[in-house]
Amino acid sequence: MQKQARSGRWPCWRRWPPLKRIRRGLWRHSSIGLKWVFKLKSDEHGEIVKHKTRLIAKGYVQQHGINFEEVFAPITGIESVRVVLALAAHCGWSVHHMDVKSTFLNGELVEEVYGAQPPWFTAAGHGGKVLRLCTAFSKGVEPQARHKLGFTKSKYEHGLYMRGAEASRLVVGVYVDDLLIMGERLTEIDAFKVEMKKLFCMSDLGPLSYYLGIESAYAIKFLKKPDIGSCNACTTPTEVRLKLAKQGTLPVVDATLYRSLIGSLRYLLHTRLELTFAIGYLSRFMEELRLEHMVAMKHLLCYIKGTSDHGLLYTNNGGELNLLGYSGSDMVGDVDVRKSTTGVIFFLGSIPGQQWRARRSGSGSHHRRLLEDIIGAKIPSPMLKMDNQSAIALSKNLVLRDRSKHIDMKFHFIHECVDKGDIDIELAGTQEQFADILTKSLRKKAFQELRGRIEVIKLN
Repeated sequence: MQKQARSGRWPCWRRWPPLKRIRRGLWRHSSIGLKWVFKLKSDEHGEIVKHKTRLIAKGYVQQHGINFEEVFAPITGIESVRVVLALAAHCGWSVHHMDVKSTFLNGELVEEVYGAQPPWFTAAGHGGKVLRLCTAFSKGVEPQARHKLGFTKSKYEHGLYMRGAEASRLVVGVYVDDLLIMGERLTEIDAFKVEMKKLFCMSDLGPLSYYLGIESAYAIKFLKKPDIGSCNACTTPTEVRLKLAKQGTLPVVDATLYRSLIGSLRYLLHTRLELTFAIGYLSRFMEELRLEHMVAMKHLLCYIKGTSDHGLLYTNNGGELNLLGYSGSDMVGDVDVRKSTTGVIFFLGSIPGQQWRARRSGSGSHHRRLLEDIIGAKIPSPMLKMDNQSAIALSKNLVLRDRSKHIDMKFHFIHECVDKGDIDIELAGTQEQFADILTKSLRKKAFQELRGRIEVIKLN
């Protein structure tokens, strides 16, 4: 970097006259300050593998319509990532990982953007000059690469691309500068890597082992924060039959740490679906935090400490490729607003966790269309199992009697899905209702049994 600064050769910047000299012709433009950002990059074990340095623009001084027109980044939704990983596990595909070096410097920048020279690296003899940004991430990069490599964009996920058919099928998921590459034949994957290296400067990370920090190492690193302190491990994320209210009896406490913990824990949900209820429930009390809420948070952290090596396991158990869902409710479990928490979890074959959510309320049809788009073939309609016989009866035969005519039509969407064949519904017994782990606090034995059945287990 010092050599580049002395020579004045920055790969993406071009030196420009002082801004006061060009104000007459480009009066709308102003110089944007730059700053260095230093970051440590860790592997799946939490070990430092790289010291990264980024030179970034101070975005808060940029004006829409002058310095930029729109802000975007190509990403594959995390639910879609889970779907394609489960599909790869079911079909026995190989999954590889590549990283694009300097992603945001691969496109020609049309707008005129000027920045001050970087701190500590002012070019000798040119202290009064500014820099003009020449390259940045561009919309033109993605269509150009897609056209050259023969890929087709998915209709249902904008960051997902496919090419080939049957055994030659190749699926690529894009998350800004990270590429997930999946296919049955390693020769197809290797050929794609060679093609990408010809177009861009790439890092080949080999078989997928660490993606977006979603690993058990995240939980371990998270628990090492100095503000959390020490805690003893426990066996359940919440106390049995936990009931909290916003207007508690204990004194109000500072919510700064609590809110920070909730934000960090929500990222952990990507692979720890058994935490859905606990984290969603505690998220309701951030506005006016009381001591009993903080005690419940401490209990959750103790559980995470004891299960930091747990995660969602995707295995190839064979069988038919279909979607199976479970839906359940706690029946007006919220003591503040008297609403129910509804939980939904979908399995792809025997692989859980393609979609899960727990929310106060009030289909897997999107995932079905996405899977059909990826594999290029039809799959059976998703099956949704629930333990509410009245809801099943209404969904199959919508008769508005005196006790059901008050229900607004927007709640009968599932009935339309059943009519069109987008989803099938069956009754699930209490013993096989997997969604219970998303809607209520369970006893130790019931919780651990359900946790094992949804394949959240201790990983080696």
